[in-house]
Amino acid sequence: MRYRTRVTAPAAALIGSAAVLAGAPTAHATPTTRTTGTSAARTSGTPGPETLGDPVFPALGNDGYRVAAYHLDFAYDPATRTVDATATLRIRTTRALSRLSLDALGLDVRAVRVGGREATYEQVDEKLRVTPARTLPAKCPVTVRVTYTADPRRDLPHTGWVDTPDGFAVCCQPNSAHTVFPCNDHPSDKADFSFRLTVPDGLRGVATGLLVRAESLEGGRTAYTYRSREPMATELVQITVGDYVVKDRQGPHGLPLRDVVPTARAEALEPALALTPRLVEWVEARLGAYPFETYGLLPCNSDAPDAFDFTGLETQTLTLYKPNYLLQEEKKIGSHMMHELVHSYFGNSVSPATWADLWLNEGHADFYGLLYRYERGWPDSLGMTTMEARMKDTYARGDQWRRDWGPVAAPNAVNLFEPQRYLGGVLVLYALRNLVGEDAFSALERAFLARYRNRSASTADYIAVASEVSGQDVSGFLRDWLYGTKTPRMPGHPDWTVTPVNPSLVAPHSRRGGHYHDNSATL
Repeated sequence: MRYRTRVTAPAAALIGSAAVLAGAPTAHATPTTRTTGTSAARTSGTPGPETLGDPVFPALGNDGYRVAAYHLDFAYDPATRTVDATATLRIRTTRALSRLSLDALGLDVRAVRVGGREATYEQVDEKLRVTPARTLPAKCPVTVRVTYTADPRRDLPHTGWVDTPDGFAVCCQPNSAHTVFPCNDHPSDKADFSFRLTVPDGLRGVATGLLVRAESLEGGRTAYTYRSREPMATELVQITVGDYVVKDRQGPHGLPLRDVVPTARAEALEPALALTPRLVEWVEARLGAYPFETYGLLPCNSDAPDAFDFTGLETQTLTLYKPNYLLQEEKKIGSHMMHELVHSYFGNSVSPATWADLWLNEGHADFYGLLYRYERGWPDSLGMTTMEARMKDTYARGDQWRRDWGPVAAPNAVNLFEPQRYLGGVLVLYALRNLVGEDAFSALERAFLARYRNRSASTADYIAVASEVSGQDVSGFLRDWLYGTKTPRMPGHPDWTVTPVNPSLVAPHSRRGGHYHDNSATL
């Protein structure tokens, strides 16, 4: 759902082939501790706080360090359907650490090294606690390497794996990247990424970013190395293995477009894939140059209802889709394809500072997706053909949605992906545009994207940019719209009314508590 471009230093030193695959045990339900290396006196330093303070997912992350880069080395064995992996993290401590933790769930960890030395580790709940041989000083750059085995089919409370008949893909949003690789699993800690994917001949390994090289190995295997030129949040990583063909085409200004398509369905999917260049042209005219090095679609090789319970997901530079969805005519899929592309700007290039800021991603993606639809006269899911009609309908539901799902910018883990973050966010943007005018709105949107490119930004950051660029203090106006328990008056439409709340009515929830728009209820 997004794309951007920046050249950075290599994400991490590439490491060698993964070790021999090991059988995957059951997930750790109780602490498992392994002690290696030498013990050393630790007279200074404390364990890093096992949180980054997210209001929606407070258990995510560790505040004792930040990650500069990840290198993920995966070897897929189709006989066992498992992945033998090594994750190498380059981190920088924020304080003296006697212990640090990585988010990790369902990974069979075999060894951990910190700064080249074997380390003690234990897996407790969704944390991999690592005690280095020596205390790490504050502001210290160090490498952490974790060797493990993962099974994409493992039954977990939540998972980022998509199991397919010929391999796997990943969909980690919002809090499941750490079921795929150990990480500081929060969008505020963006990092560089590189990948090495070893697969048997006949399968293709693809990841976020651009292909660096493909190496033929002994035993009928090929190793594909990819590197992302832009920093990325953990939730946006894409890694896939399957019987794919990679289709290249050119987008505006020479932008490389690449689609990763099941070989058997490549011809049938071509009409949908061919829409991308025009979509990029449209969004660039409104939000500026596409921000990444490439863009494309990954209709992964599974239409199983339980493979993943949404239609599309904006994994960086390579949007994940169910193939059957893309077999529909353009007016059925065009606005959703725009929604996912807009995420290249809002959500990927500029990531949310916390998960409470999700409306910045989804509200903007729906806003531009609906504009694209209505410009073409395509009826939406309610049969409406104008933004004004849709916003009047949404406005009438405002108080009921605030009662059922909370204010737009105040979600919790249960209602995070309900319509309030999507159409509720669109309504806020529509109100802001009505207040400041279309030219000022366009200017503040571009200014926000430019200021926070390759970074994370909060709702407060957006409010500040909106006030600065529009030339008027809109902080109170936006706070009322984003955090109020009652729907404010709509600028330019004093006749619009809100339907009174029905205490006995509970609005229907999205199918997964996630990606409401992907269930065709919004666009």
